[in-house]
Amino acid sequence: MREPVPTALPDGIGAATLYEAAGRRGALDPAVRRRVGVALAGPALPVACAAGDNLAVHRAVAVAAPGEVLVVAGAGVAVGYLGDVLAVAAQARGVAGAVVDGGVRDLREIDELGFGLWARHVAMAGATKRTPGAVGEPVVCGGVLVRRGDWVVADEDGVAVVPRDDVPAVLDAARRRQEAEERMKRELLGGALTLDLLGLRADAEA
Repeated sequence: MREPVPTALPDGIGAATLYEAAGRRGALDPAVRRRVGVALAGPALPVACAAGDNLAVHRAVAVAAPGEVLVVAGAGVAVGYLGDVLAVAAQARGVAGAVVDGGVRDLREIDELGFGLWARHVAMAGATKRTPGAVGEPVVCGGVLVRRGDWVVADEDGVAVVPRDDVPAVLDAARRRQEAEERMKRELLGGALTLDLLGLRADAEA
């Protein structure tokens, strides 16, 4: 039986640490960045939208499980794939937040909800609602392949995606990395230099 995917950031481990621990894999295009909210983590619910059309997002909200993160592949189009009405609907279903490779709008209202939202654009243009798209099927969002159940972590540094089966190993590596960095910080406060701690002195003096 597979371990459940975490629905919170364990031990303060953020997106950048997970990306490093995963072998520098799984980082979405940094243009997909935080719009409102501080941090989110949870299993992915992929959503494939036709360009400029958000009917698939409405369908995804209807079937989302509590704690899931909507990962919306919107072809990078600058229309409002998600606004305050859909954010309210998603939050009422227990959705943890959304990552949108496309546009979003109504940021003030969504911020007041406390709903985490990462997106490529802020865009006032409205989306059409004519094409069903796909929900739960693999998508490429921000240049990264995302499958349902993959672990999505988003914070101020960006968005990292870890394949579901890799989560235990990556999380273990992330914890070790975090512990090593904390030890390094203590040594730096004691007067050590990063040139020595990271073995960079020979290269720096070459």
